[in-house]
Amino acid sequence: MANVVVVGAQWGDEGKGKIVDWLSERADVIARFQGGHNAGHTLVVDGEVYKLHALPSGVVRGGKLSVIGNGVVLDPWHLIKEIETIRAQGVSITPETLMIAENTPLILPFHGELDRARENQNSVAKIGTTGRGIGPCYEDKVGRRVIRVADLADAATLELRLDRALVHHDALRRGLGLEPIKRDEVLAQLREISAEILQYAAPVWKVLNEKRKAGKRILFEGAQGALLDIDFGTYPFVTSSNVIAGQAATGVGVGPGAIDFVLGIVKAYTTRVGEGPFPTELDDADGQRLGERGHEFGTTTGRKRRCGWFDACLVRQTCATSGVSGISLTKLDVLDGFETLKICVGYELDGKSLDYLPTAADEQARCTPVYEEIEGWSESTEGARSWADLPAQAIKYVRRIEELIECPVALVSTSPEREDTILVTDPFSD
Repeated sequence: MANVVVVGAQWGDEGKGKIVDWLSERADVIARFQGGHNAGHTLVVDGEVYKLHALPSGVVRGGKLSVIGNGVVLDPWHLIKEIETIRAQGVSITPETLMIAENTPLILPFHGELDRARENQNSVAKIGTTGRGIGPCYEDKVGRRVIRVADLADAATLELRLDRALVHHDALRRGLGLEPIKRDEVLAQLREISAEILQYAAPVWKVLNEKRKAGKRILFEGAQGALLDIDFGTYPFVTSSNVIAGQAATGVGVGPGAIDFVLGIVKAYTTRVGEGPFPTELDDADGQRLGERGHEFGTTTGRKRRCGWFDACLVRQTCATSGVSGISLTKLDVLDGFETLKICVGYELDGKSLDYLPTAADEQARCTPVYEEIEGWSESTEGARSWADLPAQAIKYVRRIEELIECPVALVSTSPEREDTILVTDPFSD
């Protein structure tokens, strides 16, 4: 049976939550493979709105196994609160429906404090971090001083891991003018939540490999977007993990052969939250209109998103680095009523033409977009569930995007509602 990876192919906020939820009906397991609770997915199911950050989007569907993989960094206190919130909305979450990899790194309170202190004191160039400790936790993982879920089960190991982390963090905090970490207080906080977290702990790599051998369908869920990838994003204005599809295998403990289809989620225009280059950004009435019609405010931070025209160069680039098999084009309805639409088909840099965004940050900042104009449509596409429901000009827009990004459209989303989706190619078909 086919296994599918879902990745954002822009700067995040592409509508992955709805698509993962829609696809999860066809899956047996939904596995989150990277990122932290800085990601936000909004699902609308039968009029009920669910806002998820750490939990996989599949939790709102009964009878599915949701997995938090080792590629994720997990704030255990946030997770407990999120579980309580979702349960209060009538969703059942138990150790039978939620599993956390035993080797998942934990975000501790001092990670967030360090994150915020750095951002506040950075007089050179702010990154635009959410301040939730994701970056510092990934640093500790690579530095071999992080506390992992399995460590909560042994008191001696937990203390050893904490002491190792404090040697590093207290030195950093002195340089930032912060008070030393209260070791015993952190230890007590960890012991208090240990039993709650450990009930979900499991050898995820083993479970998923067994599920795969049994013919179960696995849906791998990514967070953020490929342009925020630590290696292939607009560095340094990126997240602290690999976001592209290759991370799906590493982030849960399966081989690359487990991936059969990569679905890239792409908004019909472009948005970005935080700092960094954005060649097609609009500071005019069109940009304001996109933001208002698209309700462009972050699920996690509430920050207003920057808006601009669709950038085919960037999406073609991310489709290549993630090996995207097909895209899901979301928020097509936001473009309803525009007389003219623009698509970025290339860049100009110092008098030269480019068909990709260069790596160097100074060159990225100097790139100006080259646009192709296409006629818009006055009819509504909201709620369309078949090609027949779309205006001819909207179909032309979709087809032109396919040509420019060199990747076919597999799905089209026309509203936040789960069923307002046009299926072109089923990613789970063998």
